[in-house]
Amino acid sequence: MTDTSRLPPTVYLLGLTIFSLVTAEFMVAGMMPALADAFSVSLAEVGNLIAFYALGMALGGPPVTLLLVSRNIGNKPALVGLLAVYVAAGVLGAMASSYMALAVARILMGVSSAACIGLCMTLCAGLVEERNRGRAISIVLAGLMLSPVVGVPATAWVEHHYGWRASSWLVAALALACTVLAASCLPASKAGDQPPLAQQWRSLGNPSLWAAYLTSGLIIGATFAAFSYCTPILIEEVGIEPGNVAPLLALYGVANLIGNMLVGRVADSHTFSALRLGLAVMVLALAGFALAGEWRWLNLACFFALGLTGVALNPAMVARVMKAAAPSALVNTLHTSVITAGLALGSWGGGVVIEAGFGLRAPLWVGAGMALLGLFSVLRLPVRAGAAQPCNG
Repeated sequence: MTDTSRLPPTVYLLGLTIFSLVTAEFMVAGMMPALADAFSVSLAEVGNLIAFYALGMALGGPPVTLLLVSRNIGNKPALVGLLAVYVAAGVLGAMASSYMALAVARILMGVSSAACIGLCMTLCAGLVEERNRGRAISIVLAGLMLSPVVGVPATAWVEHHYGWRASSWLVAALALACTVLAASCLPASKAGDQPPLAQQWRSLGNPSLWAAYLTSGLIIGATFAAFSYCTPILIEEVGIEPGNVAPLLALYGVANLIGNMLVGRVADSHTFSALRLGLAVMVLALAGFALAGEWRWLNLACFFALGLTGVALNPAMVARVMKAAAPSALVNTLHTSVITAGLALGSWGGGVVIEAGFGLRAPLWVGAGMALLGLFSVLRLPVRAGAAQPCNG
């Protein structure tokens, strides 16, 4: 455990681990043309490599976690072992000679990634006092925020100068470094440091937990319904020069980091207030972005306001889940899977309305609708006898 002023260095190691996992997930977006040429496939098929990774996360993470818990494997050895699997899958991807081999590698990476992220959250919760969990989680999740700002551009730069395989080897090497550091630096754990499987399974019958999952899925779905299509919106609707999009996306990422740190400071003491305020800002930002027309300053202000919320609400989302149920590996991994499903649903919904002919800004309305549903989901909170009560915030 730690005192109220300092977080253990291992919290930052867990953040670096998540950074490596999320960078690998989205790095494909920065090197689509190179992969399309290398394997003689369409850009859409390259885009499916991201979907394969997400599918592995959404469907594979919980069963793997159930297996680990049923075998009574401790959190640290489970994380180290899964990271080793992840590294092996990353090496397979870097050496892939066919599109199918790369797709299989991406699925394996997604499966192990979901379980790893759940274990990182569980380990983080055990490293600090309960009142510091939100702050610690915000540090760990900063790895997620830094990935689109630093990780994905870095892998794109490496691909541009040295080829896509070099980028893949770089990510695999970073994951290997995290594996070695986790094995040597994380506190020793033993079999049985997780609640029994039956207890973890029973916790999934908690309505408050599923309400928290629902809110998290809606938040991330609303965010990615808009963010997935922000580049064409900024270029074709707002009039931003293509060369200026990357700096704007970087600033959006900085807004994510700022929002993440701010939310992390209040996530424990004012969990629901942070969610309500963040979702209200999301609704206004997305609706304002959809209605901003040719007012460039309003378009950009709404775009950056979305950056301050959205995924930046992760610490409050995690804090709510941990208040609803003990922060076990199964609970946290299932939360990761729900978030991934929300991401896929939001992106899909945004694409559907564009294909239906409603225009490029239509995904912003999809996002606003999902955010509004998310806001409704936290306006009235059920109170259950004998359970951890929601904070008064």
